[in-house]
Amino acid sequence: MRVWDKYLSERDKEHNEYWEKKEPFGFGTKPILLVIDNSYGVLGPRLPVMEAVAYWPSSCGLEGWQAIDKTVELIAAARANGIPVVYPMRHQNFPGSGVAAGRGGRNRVKTETVPDYLVDLVARQNEIVDEIKPQPGDLIIPKTAASVFFGTALSYYMTETGADTVICCGNSTSGCVRATVVDACSARLRVGLVEDCTFDRTEASHAMSLFDMHAKYADVVSLEEAVAYFESVKVRDLVGAAV
Repeated sequence: MRVWDKYLSERDKEHNEYWEKKEPFGFGTKPILLVIDNSYGVLGPRLPVMEAVAYWPSSCGLEGWQAIDKTVELIAAARANGIPVVYPMRHQNFPGSGVAAGRGGRNRVKTETVPDYLVDLVARQNEIVDEIKPQPGDLIIPKTAASVFFGTALSYYMTETGADTVICCGNSTSGCVRATVVDACSARLRVGLVEDCTFDRTEASHAMSLFDMHAKYADVVSLEEAVAYFESVKVRDLVGAAV
């Protein structure tokens, strides 16, 4: 059973017998891993979402942190197999303009109500969470729009490295992740989306965004499938080198 099944009507399910893809789009042989927007600002404290939003409106709750814990494994597998790890991160403002990107002030942390034990976390809102922090050799790409392909150096980086596939994770499924996936597909790249490592604030948006992307733009895969893919690419590279 897929995460989106419970949101499909009976007509949707019947129609999907004709519409759903019958086999994966498939991946290439030179992937990069995109770890999208996993900052303290969007994750907030490790609390159920409806407890956190009273003072941390942008929180994705425990589902977000569960995805981060899985992302630890995904990144480790990428590094172990020589897959480049790239961290797209949203800039709070366009440089020099003072214009907020996205929702702006409406999702700011309510500092006057934040418990004392979370004050240090507030100061780190724009930082990537420690559990998956970048390591030497990783690439951080600032972005000011939803898609990491818009106005950044990512396309140049992919040309330089010869990458033909992007494996995506992060948040939000219906926002920055989806925008990046659509742009990657438009650029004729192979695209994967790791369900276990992707999250959103709204359950229905998360599920149906995965449904749409799997049908049209990407292969939505499990953590285990993504790790196996990384390992298979490494095996092929080693075999090629031996020949």
